[in-house]
This record gives sequence, C-alpha cells and structure tokens, in this order.
Amino acid sequence: MKRRAVTSAMAWLLIIYILPLVGIIAYLSFGELHLGKRRAERARAMWPATARWLSDLKQSQHIFAHKNSDVARALFQLCEKRQGIAGVKGNQLQLLTSTEDTLKALVRDIQLARHNIEMVFYIWQPGGLADEVAESLMAAARRGVHCRLMLDSAGSVDFFRSTWPGMMRNAGIDIVESLKVSLLRVFLRRMDLRQHRKVVLIDNYVAYTGSMNMVDPRYFKQDAGVGQWVDLMARMEGPVATTMGIVYSCDWEIETGKRILPPPPDVNIMPFEQESGHTIQVIASGPGFPEDMIHQALLTAIYSAHEQLVMTTPYLVPSDDLLHAICTASLRGVDVSIIIPRYNDNLLVRWASRAFFSELLEAGVKIYQFEGGLLHTKSVLVDGQLSLVGTVNLDMRSLWLNFEITLVIDDDGFGSDLSRVQDDYIARSTLVDRIRWENRSWWRRVVERLFYFFSPLL
Repeated sequence: MKRRAVTSAMAWLLIIYILPLVGIIAYLSFGELHLGKRRAERARAMWPATARWLSDLKQSQHIFAHKNSDVARALFQLCEKRQGIAGVKGNQLQLLTSTEDTLKALVRDIQLARHNIEMVFYIWQPGGLADEVAESLMAAARRGVHCRLMLDSAGSVDFFRSTWPGMMRNAGIDIVESLKVSLLRVFLRRMDLRQHRKVVLIDNYVAYTGSMNMVDPRYFKQDAGVGQWVDLMARMEGPVATTMGIVYSCDWEIETGKRILPPPPDVNIMPFEQESGHTIQVIASGPGFPEDMIHQALLTAIYSAHEQLVMTTPYLVPSDDLLHAICTASLRGVDVSIIIPRYNDNLLVRWASRAFFSELLEAGVKIYQFEGGLLHTKSVLVDGQLSLVGTVNLDMRSLWLNFEITLVIDDDGFGSDLSRVQDDYIARSTLVDRIRWENRSWWRRVVERLFYFFSPLL
C-alpha cells in the first residue's frame, strides 16, 4: 500500500509470479515494514513525553552548536530539521581501532560506573574478552549500579542459549530479548527487522558506539573462512551521551512498554570547551524514528563533497540514488574511494555487490578490497572534515529497515584520525583493476546479475 522503489516492487511481483505460494508467504513475512501492533502503539505513545524532554533539553543552550563548517552545514541542518535537535558541542571523542583495546576500556569504565549502565547490541557472543565484560557488568549490578541490557533475539541467539542470561539476571541486570524470533510471530511482525544498534551508556556521561558487536574476534565465526572481524568504535564523554540516551530510552519503551527517560542534563555536562571539544549529531533510524533519515543523510554528505570521499562498508548494495550520487561525485572531480572486505560472510551480498563494480569503476571510483579479515567498519569521510561513524551498512537493510545509529562529527581533527585509520585499511587492501575486472569470466557476470536481481530485497 506504500509507494516503494519500482525495482523492489517488480522483484517481489516476479517472485510471487514464479513461486506463488512461497512468494506470497515470503512477502507477508518480509515484504512490508511492520513493527507489530503492540510496538507500533508504544512508538506512537512515547513521542509526547519524548518531545517534552527534548524541549526541556533545548533550554541548555550552551551545549548546542550553532555554527558548522561549510561541508557539514547542510547535513547538520537536515538533522536538526528532521530530528528536532541540533548537534551538541564540547565532547571528548576517541577512536578505538582494536577490539581488545575497546573491550578493556569498556571494562574500566564499567568498573568506575556509579549510577547506571545501558547497553544494546545486535550480537553478544560468549567467549574471550566478552566474558570479562559480562563479569564486570554483573559486579557493577551487585554493587548497586542499575544495569539494562537489550540484545537482538536473532543476532544473540547463542547468548540466550547459554547460561549467561540466568547468571546476569541473578546478579540484578535487566535483560531484554529484542524482537523475538518465532514461527508464531511470523505474520505479526517482519522477522528480518532487527535491532542492529551497538551502544553503551555509562552514568549518562560516557558513551560508546560503532560497528563492533560484543564479541571477541578470536572466538567469533572462526569457521566462516573470512578471517577475524575488523571494527571501529568511538568512545565519548560529554553531552552526546544525553542525546544517545534518548535513543536508548525510546528503544527500551518500544520493546518493553516501560519509560526510562534519562535525567535532565547536568549544568556541568560540558567540561570541554568548544575549542577543544567535538561537535556531534546523533542519527537514529528505524521504525518509529524519522523515515528515510539515514538515506537522506548519506546523500547529503556525498553531495557535499568537493575534494575527497572515502567510504568503508562490509556490505555494498547501495540504492540507485546512492550509486548515482557516488558516481556523480567522482565524475565531478571528487577523489572517491570505497573500501570493502575481499571475503564476505554473506554469499548473497558478496555476489550482488560485484554487480555495482563496473558502473563505479567506469565513473572513476577506486574500489579497494581489504585483505586483513572481514572489514566490518562503517565510516564515511568527506573532505577530511565531515565524518560519519556508526552501525549503518551501505545496503537496503540498514538504509530502510533495521534500528541503526550513526554519529555525524564536524571536526577536522577527528577527520584526520579517521583518515589515518582508512589509510591503514587501504594499505592492507588490493585495488580493483578496471581492465582486469572487465575481462572477468562470463559465468561470474551471470552469477553477479542473478544475485543483483535480489539486491532490492537484501
């Protein structure tokens, strides 16, 4: 009943025509974006209280940024217009490129927590350093810290089958299995709609987000043949934790029906002056949040590029609009690079993404295939100034379906840090040669086009 891209509609119609019974069942299960009646009602009911909270937050004018760089201005204006809140300034921001460093830093912050800890992850895989995080979280709960943990039912299936949920609940941790998967719910809610955010909030002041699930790469998907996963996380201190807290509270209320709006911001929430702090905007996407927000943000960022555009993603299945924007940027003289893993854990995406290579290469886009494992980092850097880091892949699922979160940072210092990380990825990658690519075997071309047919549904 809702207007969708013609390619997506035609793909569904053809599937239903070729396989009528299977196609109809698949469409009812995965074709429409429905959150479920109860969750949809909660999403509608939460907004009046959330709007009042945002209105109160706006009284703290000193935390909001009113000026942006030329390259970031359009994107920050879009976010403020659609989300009702401007970017916040005075944040301390640190990039963490090692999973071991990230998990050890997280354990230290949990040990220092005094009031509350909130977490949401798509995947929590027991084993290795992830167990140390679990132990520290239980210790925090036992000493009186209010701990809430929300994990996606499908992504964290191994966790929920282990003994950890029982031990954590016994320690006093509130655990929620988000978007439960079962045959009984298949026609009540879209089953492939997932909680894909990765967020940690500590004492409404320290925050983490990025591409990393709660896993130790040494113990995760070792038999997939793609190597260890390579991720990027951001650790933040400052008012951005407050804006991320409102996203978490909305997710919690949609899933449980319980309201946990974060407390009003402390007057001393911004210890870092504007000269030494970062300006950050938080984009939350998914059902119940501004529709098409992340897609519009990516398009705005790409069209803002004048000199250089570097993108990293594990899954490259862009919309036609995004593909056109990327190619147009290259054709108008922007130095465009896309870094993807050479080996991917998703067979459909692996082949479907290659169907876009020819058009990108013809436009002059440089495509790098990362050789050092499964590059899972999701990042965009525009002209060394505007950065996007978070959980969003360049595929249809992240753009229009899942619950995702992205940080938008307007700061050349952070841009330099992100550029060094991306340069390291490029140094460990192989550049796709256009001539060799055009001479690939015919059977590969056929397979690419067959999987490309399903790209609107991936």
